[in-house]
Amino acid sequence: MIKKHALMLGAMASLICLVGGPLRAQDPWVVLEGKEGPGKGKHIVLVAGDDEYRSEELIPQLAKILAAHHGFKCTVLFAINKQTGEIDPATQDNIPGLEALQSADLMVLFLRFRELPDEQMKRIIDYTDSGKPIMALRTSTHAFNYTKRKDSPYAKYSFGDRTFRGGYGRQVLGETWVDHYGAHQRESTRGLIAKGMENHPIVRGIEDLWGPSDVYSLTTLTGDSQPLIMGQVLKGMDPKDPPNPDKKLVPVAWTKTYTGAQGKASRIFTTTMGHGGDLQSEGFRRLLVNAVYWGLGLEAKIPAKSKVDFVGRYDPSPIGPGKHKKGLKPADHKM
Repeated sequence: MIKKHALMLGAMASLICLVGGPLRAQDPWVVLEGKEGPGKGKHIVLVAGDDEYRSEELIPQLAKILAAHHGFKCTVLFAINKQTGEIDPATQDNIPGLEALQSADLMVLFLRFRELPDEQMKRIIDYTDSGKPIMALRTSTHAFNYTKRKDSPYAKYSFGDRTFRGGYGRQVLGETWVDHYGAHQRESTRGLIAKGMENHPIVRGIEDLWGPSDVYSLTTLTGDSQPLIMGQVLKGMDPKDPPNPDKKLVPVAWTKTYTGAQGKASRIFTTTMGHGGDLQSEGFRRLLVNAVYWGLGLEAKIPAKSKVDFVGRYDPSPIGPGKHKKGLKPADHKM
């Protein structure tokens, strides 16, 4: 019996040596180490938590492009089901790993109606106040919605908050949720470079920009917001469909600055595009990659045409609550 027990301990010790350390539960996030490129040495934390537009597929693919083609180290965080450890966009109150923001050089948000516990939300707000750059996609204009814990010190960041005038979206990013302008899932978006912005580094190399997302309504962009891409509403879901003549151009991507509690101004890039199908547009991928460079102050290193080839397969699921791929864990998104 003693000999059998000793053999078992020996086998366990060999296994520990083989894996290089003690066994532990699978991390509820994924880290993609950057390869060679201008982004070498820079750390981007990308946060996916939306149950409508397939951020849980778009964001890891964007991270792979940034890591494989441009050298950025990317940490990807997800909404995680507390019981199963699976990626679950319907889990509104759990995005583990936000402490990674302490070492981040850039934060990328794709969130919708999250009600995070205070210790997790604090990480996002501390970063927001730090003066470091932020990139935000689609529903991040209405990233937070505190309905159950209105006494939270972070409830003011809710999209409909009146005391903080539009919450995180309007105060930090430039606009909150207003409405659909293009007909949802019936009218798509043609992106046109805003007049006078043709030489901006973020639009460098963009020749065609279309996506199945509909154009969002806006009131007035706040602060020093500068539109970069204007959304033209098309009369259908095909890039060859004609424009809707009854709908004017509306900004769908802009830059601005935000000065938080630490008194330092952050570079902000926001786009209301971000439907999972939008990433299939080479122009949209290039817009996002160029915006990362710009946010980090690396605009001089943006090439004439940034490499944005997919890394592995990208075939996003249909949009809509509950239509995400089931049973996946963050490790499934490793390169």
